[in-house]
Amino acid sequence: MLCQAVPCSADGQQAVPCHAKWCCAIPSDAMPCQAVLCCAKQCCAAHSGTVPWQALPNLSTSPTGGKRDTDLILPINSSLSVTLHQDQLRTTTTAAACHDFTEDRLWLNGEEVDAAQPRLQACLREVRRLARKRRGDDAAAPLSLSYKVHVASENNFPTAAGLASSAAGYACLVSALARLYGVEGELSEVARRGSGSACRSMLGGFVQWHRGERPDGRDSVAQQLAPETHWPELSILVLVVSGEKKAVGSTAGMQTSVDTSPLLKYRAEVVVPERMTRMARCIRDRDFEAFGQLTMQDSNQFHATCLDTFPPIFYLNDISQRIIALVHRFNAHHGRTKVAYTFDAGPNAVVFMLEDTVDEFVEVVRRSFPPDSNGDQFLRGRPVGTAVLPEELVSAVVVDPVPGAIRYVLHTKPGPGPQLLDDPSQHLLGPDGLPCRSA
Repeated sequence: MLCQAVPCSADGQQAVPCHAKWCCAIPSDAMPCQAVLCCAKQCCAAHSGTVPWQALPNLSTSPTGGKRDTDLILPINSSLSVTLHQDQLRTTTTAAACHDFTEDRLWLNGEEVDAAQPRLQACLREVRRLARKRRGDDAAAPLSLSYKVHVASENNFPTAAGLASSAAGYACLVSALARLYGVEGELSEVARRGSGSACRSMLGGFVQWHRGERPDGRDSVAQQLAPETHWPELSILVLVVSGEKKAVGSTAGMQTSVDTSPLLKYRAEVVVPERMTRMARCIRDRDFEAFGQLTMQDSNQFHATCLDTFPPIFYLNDISQRIIALVHRFNAHHGRTKVAYTFDAGPNAVVFMLEDTVDEFVEVVRRSFPPDSNGDQFLRGRPVGTAVLPEELVSAVVVDPVPGAIRYVLHTKPGPGPQLLDDPSQHLLGPDGLPCRSA
């Protein structure tokens, strides 16, 4: 996660960019603003001080199947994910708090949306509660907890399309608000109140979200299994099939699955606990073949529960299914698991592989889904070299190409949690607390 902040001209405020999802600022007469980096970009700026943040989405290798408590957002099973690097996928958020603001306001990708939504307000209430607890009877606290906030957030990747934009957004928001109000310590529980998977985006690398047992949710938190530097050879391709908003949102869809799918109940109680143990071992040992097989099996079963839901939910489309078949043909040709797919609640594929496989597989994707009209923009993110494909690989793997089916391919890697940024140009709110540039 990365966070960014920009100096605010009002009251001589200063801000320090950071890597978190949402950014907040503190009055300059109290202390300089600071921000923290995170794996998704969303920034918050305070009119009486700013702390911008960026944060990154996380991609689940063992997805959460639904909620046992929809108010506290407590999952029916534990889950594992990989936080992506903010250099490629990020949310930038600026949050501002000021006595002149008359209401909470929120802008997402340049458009104002409802800031009264319950999950956003739940995060605000919880951060303010923690700030109040930390301050005690300190009447000299620089920022009043009664001030309304303005928040502007931008994603550089499709929103609500199965790429964990809400995870990045709420992780950034909570990181920024916490800095704004001087809150420290464990914050994944707070981020969970906005979006369950956001608790995982509060940490970098390989992260586990514990199901927890307590009815109040205090033990349903995120824990880092390994930092982003643990497996430097691991590479990730995001194959963006569609940037359209999902017809069935993750929250509504998963709750319907909880209510109607017997397979989901079996998965949560029997399959996931054993797979979590095995997956953690694969990550610890950097065993890609076992990691890849488990990742694909778990993705397949997650989407099987979507089909077992009544009425059924179809997050994957025809191109998603073609990508799945392509991965299996590629692995079969090589006689081992060299690439592994996973799909969240959307049609866009995330494909894991080791670094020495990237060039070849990207060329296979390019041949299988030839760019329609954006050849120079088809490949984004980290550099990819050229590869000459053997004819036997092409004939075995590249079957019935579909031009233009994939919008673009983004090459990335595991990344850190919330981080500080120092680029003032990323500030999304001006001195008046309103958006200073369009998304």
